[in-house]
Amino acid sequence: MKVTYYGHSCFSVEVEGKNLLFDPFISGNELAKDIDISTIKADYIFVSHGHFDHMLDVEVIANRTGATVFGSWELYHYFGKLGLKNLQPINPGGKGTFEFGTVKAFISQHSSSFPDGAYAGSASGFAFKTSEGNFYYSGDTALTLDMSLVAKWVDLDFAVFPVGDLLTMGIDDAIEAAELVKTKKVIGVHYDTFGFIKMNKTNAIEEFKNAGLSLYLPDIGETINI
Repeated sequence: MKVTYYGHSCFSVEVEGKNLLFDPFISGNELAKDIDISTIKADYIFVSHGHFDHMLDVEVIANRTGATVFGSWELYHYFGKLGLKNLQPINPGGKGTFEFGTVKAFISQHSSSFPDGAYAGSASGFAFKTSEGNFYYSGDTALTLDMSLVAKWVDLDFAVFPVGDLLTMGIDDAIEAAELVKTKKVIGVHYDTFGFIKMNKTNAIEEFKNAGLSLYLPDIGETINI
């Protein structure tokens, strides 16, 4: 599958000719200043939780592309009030089959609130079964034994984990998370955007290698095949 990284926790996966976009936070990210959001393709947008650094550009991209936006019940209502028309609620434990394959939401251990501080529902991750491969995006999360439930549902080709520490898992916990979900390939996100989540990329890749795992840290705007 082709995965394109847009900075912070935003990335897209191309499946069955459809573009699945995750947690779009681009226009507010100085590190992604060379990304033109008007060119980003999206047939589906998955929002893991309500923090601004995961949903800032949802409205603009969804209005331009007509993408269907997936998120918790609270996110579903929030985006509905903004006037978005193509919305699909999905809470942790729920799953559905669509033209790209089957998606199931899993709990993430993380806070979730809207920009005004209102409750934004449970934070979620999403696992996918598709004809071209299977993957899991944990969303912002701490390490949790609930991740073992992902491996019971799907055999993964790769996972996408936050690795920046302080607000989410760091490298050590992401390595253990990979063991829980039973994958050898991890794409790291949620690092370097802010001063308190700066990370030594070389050391991180080496730590994964020492654990028998591969950590991918694509440049912003880079597309990789995985």
